[in-house]
Amino acid sequence: MRITIVGAGNMARGIATRALEGGHAVTITAKDPGKAVGLVDELRMRDHGPGRVGAADDSAVDTADIVVLAVPFEAAKQLAATYGARLNGKVLVDISNPVDASLDGLVVTPGSSAAEQIAGAATPQTRVVKAFNTTFAATLVAGQVADTPLDVFIAGDDEDARKRVADLVTSGGLNPVDVGALKHARELEGLQLLHMALQIREGGHGWASTIKIVAAP
Repeated sequence: MRITIVGAGNMARGIATRALEGGHAVTITAKDPGKAVGLVDELRMRDHGPGRVGAADDSAVDTADIVVLAVPFEAAKQLAATYGARLNGKVLVDISNPVDASLDGLVVTPGSSAAEQIAGAATPQTRVVKAFNTTFAATLVAGQVADTPLDVFIAGDDEDARKRVADLVTSGGLNPVDVGALKHARELEGLQLLHMALQIREGGHGWASTIKIVAAP
């Protein structure tokens, strides 16, 4: 698939790494073009799998199968509105966590989520999926924690869009967990708020832990 990642930070690095391992064509675009080029150079140097990667301006959104907004919540909402009809029919992945600065609460109103607000800002023809919000950047680069592949929780109202994201996840060596409708992004964002808060407490995990569902065979 053609994957356009908007943003050039740590999460963009992690998701691009998994997409390249899966053999996909990845394009990085960012507000600062120099950062996009720098990330592409780093990814090429590390030679992550059979995929190919390049940098471009935001015209890369137009040719993508999946667009990943690897930016904070408010920026993601603004981009969804700005891109408008350019996202029609595309899968738009929201990875954001709408947490306050102290990691003590969510900044979205109860009964809502960042993903639902981003969907509200986008056109009705945009297929918004919540994914990758419960995985930290460093663990995405590694693809595992304690020799166990990461779980990636996926929520969205379009079944085919969820499947496309699940295919991306699986091809990158991770385990997709389809939780159903986009409204379940509320639970995923609340779960990750707790996970993030645990990192900064005494005895925290240094942003190197993951959330995993384990079941008996």
